[in-house]
Amino acid sequence: MNQTDLIKKIYYNYLQKIDEARAFFDRPLTYTEKILFSHLSEDLFSIPSRTKTFCTLKPDRVAMQDATAQMALLQFINSGMQTTAVPSTVHCDHLITAITGADDDLNNALITNKEVYDFLKSVCAKYGIGFWKPGAGIIHQTILENYAVPGAMMIGTDSHTPNAGGLGMIAIGVGGADAVDVMTDSPWEVNWPGIIGVKLTGKLSDWSSPKDIILKLAGILTVKGGTGKIIEYFGEGTENISCTGKATITNMGAEVGATTSLFPYDKKMYEYLLATNRKDIANLAENIKDHLKADDDVHSNPDKYFDEVIEINLSDLEPHIVGPYSPDLSRRISEIPSAIKDNNYDDDLKVGLIGSCTNSSYEDIEKAAHVAKQALNAGLKAKSEFYITPGSNQIKATMERDGYTKIFEDLGGKVLANACGPCIGQWKRSDIDDGEKNTIITSFNRNFAKRNDGNAATESFVASPEIVTALAIAGKLSFNPTSDKISLSDGSSFSFSSPYGSELPEIGFEQIGSDDFLKAELKPETQIVIKNESERLQVLAPFSAWDSNEMKELKILLKAKGKCTTDHVSPAGPWLKFRGHLENISQNMYSGALNAFTDTNGEAINLISGDIQNIYEVSKVYKKNNINWVAVADENYGEGSSREHAAMEPRFMGCKIVLAKSFARIAQTNLKKQGIIPLIFRDKNDYDKIESSDTISTLNLNEFNSETNLKLSLNKPDGSSMIIETIHTFSSNQVGWFKAGSALNLIAKKSN
Repeated sequence: MNQTDLIKKIYYNYLQKIDEARAFFDRPLTYTEKILFSHLSEDLFSIPSRTKTFCTLKPDRVAMQDATAQMALLQFINSGMQTTAVPSTVHCDHLITAITGADDDLNNALITNKEVYDFLKSVCAKYGIGFWKPGAGIIHQTILENYAVPGAMMIGTDSHTPNAGGLGMIAIGVGGADAVDVMTDSPWEVNWPGIIGVKLTGKLSDWSSPKDIILKLAGILTVKGGTGKIIEYFGEGTENISCTGKATITNMGAEVGATTSLFPYDKKMYEYLLATNRKDIANLAENIKDHLKADDDVHSNPDKYFDEVIEINLSDLEPHIVGPYSPDLSRRISEIPSAIKDNNYDDDLKVGLIGSCTNSSYEDIEKAAHVAKQALNAGLKAKSEFYITPGSNQIKATMERDGYTKIFEDLGGKVLANACGPCIGQWKRSDIDDGEKNTIITSFNRNFAKRNDGNAATESFVASPEIVTALAIAGKLSFNPTSDKISLSDGSSFSFSSPYGSELPEIGFEQIGSDDFLKAELKPETQIVIKNESERLQVLAPFSAWDSNEMKELKILLKAKGKCTTDHVSPAGPWLKFRGHLENISQNMYSGALNAFTDTNGEAINLISGDIQNIYEVSKVYKKNNINWVAVADENYGEGSSREHAAMEPRFMGCKIVLAKSFARIAQTNLKKQGIIPLIFRDKNDYDKIESSDTISTLNLNEFNSETNLKLSLNKPDGSSMIIETIHTFSSNQVGWFKAGSALNLIAKKSN
């Protein structure tokens, strides 16, 4: 079925279902509820309780990036399916390391990653999955340009999949096992989400940008304020934001823990669909435009329909900068000089980086180029190193055609490959030593320690592309382009005027042909080769099922202190090359986590020898001796990426339970999928009672079901013990995953 016919089918069902939904809820509907209800695979029998009731959904599409696709497809191969149940694509964007520049870096990636690319290409051919080649573009920009559709639903094996919400689509980041659910037409089970309404009024002007909306919101909600919820934007302010600007905002909804974010359909989306050669789909959406938004009473009386309403006046919005080390440490740009002084940040800006999946649209590039051109006209060049990452070949070709690439290069900038690169740590940086304190600023989305360059001492800040460009020219984090001046060599001074950028290129995007993409043509005769001696790929062996016994005397491998994101559990960067080899990538397990027992990162106490050792080496000893273990964690465990390796590695090395004060949504689901039990402290103070020599036993695992919470015994070396009460969020179906050993084990059993 071609895409236009697919959308016709989706919209026919959508219109039928929203009438049913209004009758079912007996009230007007949010846009979120319309899309969710129209994608239910099993009927609801009562009004769902937000964030609590489980429902099963049937998304229209699956997208996978090359790092997470390896494990997803290794699992899919074991499912017994002949092809995918929904249209699916793989996008090769994560494995290209930024070293010298676009052409050399892409050629290097094609050589060093050949085995992985050949594997992905062959699996795609065998099972009828679309394949976007290395260098074609970053997954989220490619999705926006080709597949995102208002009113539809997709999942993607990357946490920034919500980027497509800028085109009015519910797009949810998931782990690979969730993708396998949808590709095998198995029930995809999620909690019915809460809904946060964000009302936008006024209009952006001067240096304020769509990026500043989400940077301000991150400061309001914090990194876990959106957990279990969808952010739905509304208000007249939404109509003044470009489609790609909306995508920037929904992309970074992941930074507040939101399930996804979305905007109502409007003229900006129609224009973007036309500009990206989807006139038929644009017209289909235009025909039902009154339904591709919340009902009128929702906008008139938002407090009745949203769990929380936040209002942002765009006319008053000042440019924001967030960081370092957390995307919710948000400040107005006018507050940065005092923040530098108060926190001893390094004001000298080493590097500025723009682009990535979050901010690489034509509008972003043109605004940054407008800032750069002003500086060039004044005889200035960038004082900081300056890098530009185009989001797709379409963007790259258009910026070259329109002269923006030359402007950046004249400024001293370097254009990188159409790939994630420094945004995910794929950056071979040579200007600093490891451990050297320094400051960088990016237009990316995340800024955790080590996130961009592997150096924990790098203080990474995030802002809009135009602010990043101006600061790279000034060479100072404290520079405020809205008010400050730069001294010139002749004694005069220079100040920037507000940046300008067209939402879409005046003469259209440059045409790039179809070499970037291999169509989803089913070729079941295709051979998939995984060599036994490969260091990059490994056939997955099923995890063992639960033995129906209580878990006794589990050792506590670590007690994570503070943030324990997926970057702490399974860092990216150089480890990306092992994403298809579970045994090898497990060597990075918890290498970034701060262990309260040792007060060091990536180390643990070997309770057999008593020595403090590398945490993987300790787990390796435990695995060899059939010793299972628990990981204890602080708040919002697993914040960040969707990478399921952060669940599969602990499972592979013997983890049975992760006990935390709270969990990020994707991380919690990924643990369940792989047969680990994520448990939440009922009393958060119990975290402080756990010591390194303690063990943990389950007391009522044989009674485990969706209604029964588990009790743990915390056993002390002196023979005493105490009970830790916990809370779980398992549904009946998810309890079945645990008992079977993993969700995939259940799928394979049903398929066979």
